[in-house]
Amino acid sequence: MAAFDRYRDELLDWNQRINLTAVREPSAVDELHFADSLACLLEPLPAGALVLDVGAGAGLPGLPLKIARPDLRLTLLEATGKKARFLEHVVSVLGLEGVTVVNERAETYAAAREAFDVIVARALAALPTLLELTLPFCRLGGAVLAMKKGAALGEEVASAGRALQVLGGELAPEHTYDLAGEQRAIVVVRKVRPTPPQYPRRPGVPAKNPL
Repeated sequence: MAAFDRYRDELLDWNQRINLTAVREPSAVDELHFADSLACLLEPLPAGALVLDVGAGAGLPGLPLKIARPDLRLTLLEATGKKARFLEHVVSVLGLEGVTVVNERAETYAAAREAFDVIVARALAALPTLLELTLPFCRLGGAVLAMKKGAALGEEVASAGRALQVLGGELAPEHTYDLAGEQRAIVVVRKVRPTPPQYPRRPGVPAKNPL
C-alpha cells in the first residue's frame, strides 16, 4: 500500500507538468487507475512471467501489476519521451527491480519479437489495431490482455476476426467486471500461431488501415 501511495503522489505531481491522466482526485486514481489495472489479475499470470505493457503511458496497468506481483518481469514500452522519463522516475523512487522502460514505438520495437509471456494494453487502440501492436511480441502459448470498456465491446471484438486470423491469435474467455458503474472487460487473446514477419507494419499504418 505504501508503494501505491507513493506512485499516486508522483503521478499527480508530474501530472501538473505533463499530461499523464485526466483523473486528479487521489481516491479516483485508486479506483479508476489502480483497481482497474489490477483487474488483469483475474487472468492467472505465470510465476516470473515476462510482461510487456504496450503504450504504457503513466505505467498503467503494468506498474500496479508489478507492485502486486513482484515476481513479474516487466517492460514498459512508451513512445512519448516525457512519459518514458516519468516511468523511469517512478521505477527508481519505488525501488522496483526487474522493470525496463523502453522509449520506442511498438511498430519499430523489433528486438522483442515473440519474447513475452503476457502483453497488456490499456486505452491503446481499437482491437484490430491493438492486436497488430501486441501479438507480434507474444510467444506461442502466451496471451494478450486487452483492457476494454463500453457497451459496444461485442462489436469491437467481432471486428477483430481478420486480425486474429492473420496475426495468429485466438479468443479465450474474457473477464468482465463493474467499476464506477461501468462495465469493463479484459479481452484475452491466446497466441496459437507465429505472427507473419511483416507485422506490425510501419509506424501509423496499423491505426490508419486496420486489418
